[in-house]
Amino acid sequence: MRIVSFTRNGGSPRLGVRLNEQIIDLSIAAPQLAQELVELLAAGPAALDAVAAAAAAADSASRVHSASVQLLPPTTRAGKMICLGINYVDHAAEGGFSKPDYPVLFMRSSSSLIANGAPLIRPSCSDQLDYEGELVAVIGKRARHLDERQALSFVAGYSIFNDASIRDYQLRTSQWTIGKNFDGTGAFGPDFVSADELPPGARGLKIVTRLNGIVVQSADTSDMVFGVAETVARLSECMTLEPGDLLIMGTPAGVGLARKPPLWMKPGDVCEVEIERVGVLRNPVVQEVRA
Repeated sequence: MRIVSFTRNGGSPRLGVRLNEQIIDLSIAAPQLAQELVELLAAGPAALDAVAAAAAAADSASRVHSASVQLLPPTTRAGKMICLGINYVDHAAEGGFSKPDYPVLFMRSSSSLIANGAPLIRPSCSDQLDYEGELVAVIGKRARHLDERQALSFVAGYSIFNDASIRDYQLRTSQWTIGKNFDGTGAFGPDFVSADELPPGARGLKIVTRLNGIVVQSADTSDMVFGVAETVARLSECMTLEPGDLLIMGTPAGVGLARKPPLWMKPGDVCEVEIERVGVLRNPVVQEVRA
């Protein structure tokens, strides 16, 4: 099942189920359900079952064409957005890092998020806007002190992220937070894809980033140093993971920073991140306009 968050005709955000070119508007088909992904997941597995049942029974009044809606990020209310750095061996090597023995972690804020189709913003203070195509794992149940055998049962689904980074700001400190949290740099979506549609841990899926139609990153999610199950288990050693928390699983080799000369995204570019069986996240690039 594919769930999207969207608005239509300037209305309030709501959830929908994507069926090819149609979207089942759940505010019509199932108005009793939460209309935000975090709240829906917090209601438990029965809520997702109710979504599937509502979509199967949806009449024409609740069906809209996908071209008539404005997509939003699948959620902007995640309590935690935990990102992994250098989580592909080839990306670690191109950056001059050794393969990590423990996940390299940093956080993103919801204020950096944009939806599929919305512009990635190159800030006025830097031209070093880089792309990073990544898999997202979405937590579905409260999790603490898990082992790897349990971990995947706590993952509700998956999505796509472009962890666009302002490299000179990222490298100004030993902590990467500032370069990873500029406004308009965290592209997320377009769909939340339930875990039952993908291989366990979303392993074995091709992940590709294209800049203006040219492939700049190409890998397989099995190449991650720390897969989804191990990441969930290790994080649950130290913190409670909550429904809707996002694990942004790191990027493969090919980033602009590592190229000679560096390849930065610029206004007029279009960046696409595609993950097999998950979808395509597509965003144009624009220059920041300061008020």
